[in-house]
Amino acid sequence: MSPHALENVRMHRRIRHALATAAAAALTGAALTAAAGTAAAAGSGLPGDFNGDGYRDVAVSAPLATVGGKSNAGQIAVMYGSASGLKATSRTLISQNSTGVPGSAEKNDLFGEATAAGDFNGDGYADLAVGAPGEDVGSDTDGGMVEIIWGSASGLSGGTTVADPNPSGQDKFGQALAVGDFDPDGKADLAAGGTSAKVWIFRGGFTKSAGASSSYYVPFQIHSGNGAGALHLVTGDFNGGGGDDLIVNGYSSETDYNTNIIIYASPTGTKLEGGSQENLAAGLVTATGDLNGDGKADLVIGEHWDDGISGAAKGGKISVIYGNDYSSYAPVSISQGTASVPSDPESGDAFGWEVSTGDINGDGYADLAIGAPGENLTTGSTTSITDAGAVTVLYGSASGVSGTGSQYFHQNTPGVPGGNEKYDGFGGEVHLSDVTGDGRADLTVGVNGENDYNGNVVAFRSDGQKITTTGITSFGPSAVGVSTSGRPQFGSVMAD
Repeated sequence: MSPHALENVRMHRRIRHALATAAAAALTGAALTAAAGTAAAAGSGLPGDFNGDGYRDVAVSAPLATVGGKSNAGQIAVMYGSASGLKATSRTLISQNSTGVPGSAEKNDLFGEATAAGDFNGDGYADLAVGAPGEDVGSDTDGGMVEIIWGSASGLSGGTTVADPNPSGQDKFGQALAVGDFDPDGKADLAAGGTSAKVWIFRGGFTKSAGASSSYYVPFQIHSGNGAGALHLVTGDFNGGGGDDLIVNGYSSETDYNTNIIIYASPTGTKLEGGSQENLAAGLVTATGDLNGDGKADLVIGEHWDDGISGAAKGGKISVIYGNDYSSYAPVSISQGTASVPSDPESGDAFGWEVSTGDINGDGYADLAIGAPGENLTTGSTTSITDAGAVTVLYGSASGVSGTGSQYFHQNTPGVPGGNEKYDGFGGEVHLSDVTGDGRADLTVGVNGENDYNGNVVAFRSDGQKITTTGITSFGPSAVGVSTSGRPQFGSVMAD
């Protein structure tokens, strides 16, 4: 990816959804339905269904949006699912200027830079945890804030602050968020990180008036400080212990590159155990899903860099760790140089910049979407378009994910709206989730460089077998009410 494009998307830490897909959520327990005793609740209990109508929804962030004249305040467009997919007209727009949402929109708050969905109060409606890591808390500049926006029959509205338990020990609280059941007690817990080496766990049983029932922290072996700390979190029961485990991405030292560390839940089912840390491959994003159908959570690590890190691949790659191989650590690497994977590896492609899993064809195997926003593409002539971006879809099978039957999309693909343009960064975010209610995961792609970093979203649908361009929709910030002042980067973060 070019220095120009990379600088303009640097804020996108890829702190995406903790609930990557329906398949992963059902397997790992990261997506939690209503807690025991709430069966009569009006909500559907479906993960990511904020309005309880039986369709999964998608929260699309514009973290650099101008709100009330305040630049980079941040805003979220909650796009509601339907039988016909996502529509620009069916949405709720949320910022810190929204009624009932704590605080107010301020310059550089970055509201929505991190999001994670879960039913925190057990009423059957999915709620949305939102990080605003640039929030000034009193005299604490960039102290950061986390808020839970509550689901209801009318969608997301109102909110409750989840305060930083250690404001003097870190900044940018809420730059990383994830949801899991670490106890496990059937209630959604929230993991939140800032610039320290500690990740705070807020126990389930949240209420609108008081927030979490209690909290504790887990110390990770990562570098702390400005620009460091927990950069990405993902959850799942990776070792089959019954409780969700937690993987954190951070820097191993001030000078070393990124690393991924896994911490396992206690065998007694009470909390995460800080002493159970294991180092995994370096990587900036991760996703989970059962790619080979063996009933165990598999881990996908995005490694988009070309060099500078041991094992790096030209153009970037992903590493897949299957089943319970975390302790033996036997990753399988896939790049654009792998057999049957579309395109060819070129320096700066950033293949693996984003990853997401979901069952597109309903065969019981999770499939994989991979963003390569640095992909240079050509027009009908030989002219190369820098960082136009592309998305590759790989399909799962009994032997895992491979290039067999793969798909490849960009904005010059027939049926895809728009066209390839310099620095569009198509694939800067990818999100697999069943928004049409047919039991098949659909693909939503963020194009955060579109129109000088106004951003754009392209919503593909599954036809039951593959991702198709039939019925595709595309919408930018103006269509959903987000200001195009500055560079909002609409579509750079998504959650369901």
